[in-house]
Amino acid sequence: MTNETNAALMPRIADGIARSLDRVFGAANNPWHHLGALGFYLFWVATASGVFVYAAFDTSATGAYASVERLTRGQWYVGGLMRSLHRYASDAFVAVMALHLLRELLHAHWRGFRWFSWLTGVPLIWLTYASGIGGYWLVWDQLAQFSIVATAEWLDRLPLGAESVIRNFIHPIDDRFFSLLIFLHIGIPLLLLAGMWLHIQRISHARTLPPRNLGLSVAAMLLAICVIEPAESHAPANPALLQTALDLDWFYMFVHPLQYWTSPGVLWAVAAGATLFLSLLPLIAKAPRPQTARVDPRFCNGCARCADDCPYAAIVMQPRTDARPGQRLPWVDADACAGCGICAGACPSSTPFRSTEELVSGIDMPQLTVGDLRRRLEQGVRAARARQPIVVFGCERAARLPPPAEGVIAFPLICVGMLPPSFVEYALRCGAAGIVVNGCRPGECEFRVGNAWMERRLAGAREPHLRASVDRSRVSFVCAGRGDEAMLMAAVAELRQRTEALAPESRRPRPRRLGSG
Repeated sequence: MTNETNAALMPRIADGIARSLDRVFGAANNPWHHLGALGFYLFWVATASGVFVYAAFDTSATGAYASVERLTRGQWYVGGLMRSLHRYASDAFVAVMALHLLRELLHAHWRGFRWFSWLTGVPLIWLTYASGIGGYWLVWDQLAQFSIVATAEWLDRLPLGAESVIRNFIHPIDDRFFSLLIFLHIGIPLLLLAGMWLHIQRISHARTLPPRNLGLSVAAMLLAICVIEPAESHAPANPALLQTALDLDWFYMFVHPLQYWTSPGVLWAVAAGATLFLSLLPLIAKAPRPQTARVDPRFCNGCARCADDCPYAAIVMQPRTDARPGQRLPWVDADACAGCGICAGACPSSTPFRSTEELVSGIDMPQLTVGDLRRRLEQGVRAARARQPIVVFGCERAARLPPPAEGVIAFPLICVGMLPPSFVEYALRCGAAGIVVNGCRPGECEFRVGNAWMERRLAGAREPHLRASVDRSRVSFVCAGRGDEAMLMAAVAELRQRTEALAPESRRPRPRRLGSG
């Protein structure tokens, strides 16, 4: 199978998963679309329940087990519930992390401008497992004893010194060592949180909370599991006994059976190899650098809408050094720019009504400028054989646009968010009967916010917005992804039928372009 085939197959697998889950949960509450937000949510659930458990925890080696038992059995209705919630929220965090990694792999989101988010995510896997496994040690039951000895044998495979690490665990665990475990179980999650914060630093408008209904559903599911299968301890740790039957938490402790099934050296090779592979992916499979948005200071008023709307924090407002001191000018970070054009759709100078023969925007995409789009729109409507065609503006990653046909003209966009809303009004004034704006499937926008910004701009809830005077009955916003061409054509047919039922309108003259600002 060629690399091109693999590259095409992986997104199709991701799309198939998303479609299947959409049918179960609905697009708005599909957990596949909110894995990153669910990760943050579950982290806070595990943290809050962990703080409650820690408040009743005896931090001494001799009292730890008894304090956990008192919490679990003596206060099962609160303490036991919180302990179980801490355990299952941590397990769910691992599951969500694995699914998030799978989704990003299938979409090849290690390449290009996403390299920073990808690389900062790799250490989070190690921190998650170090935090979770260390938490089990604090209970100091037979499972903790098994895990800590297995970990020591694994670490002993490293050339850390002449004395075996495992020898440190032959003697009974003392309070000093237990204090170290407490410190690690608090410190590592703090490092994990710092890493998660760093992970989203190149993502604007990052979602760190899932939709309300999804969050409540996850909380209800976790509580139900806590009631049905509460977390319990094994027998107290006893170095004199050999543990034979243990109920492992396979989300975290699968590494121990893997180690004993193979060897500590094999487990090190697997862990190091996987880490190295994930870390080198941005170098192994480089993507062509997207064309970067370009700023034209002559037409920029420093409004910062482009910086606010950029999905990857690639635009920074800096003081101007030209003849207009005191104002700001956007600077585009070429390494972080996705080349999506959402910034061009946000720029107030991107309006096609400007009375200039050559339309130049304050910020624009070189491969598809707003000037090119205006010219093609005017030519397309003028050349349409139908008196009033339906104009389709569509994302090139969404459903394939309809071919040239009687009554329909289509214009592909890098992202639907790059379309200035004024183009909708302009197309209607040019003589179009109606406008269909098509984005990716809900939750599947390649550039994260393209659909959301476009929908809010058309609804008048985000600047620049479609003017209230525009007849909304002639405008349709659709989210038909690749493979949903029938859905797009149905929307076109429905809009055609709707516009034909409206009062007939005379052919509109070519609109007068407004001031040159």
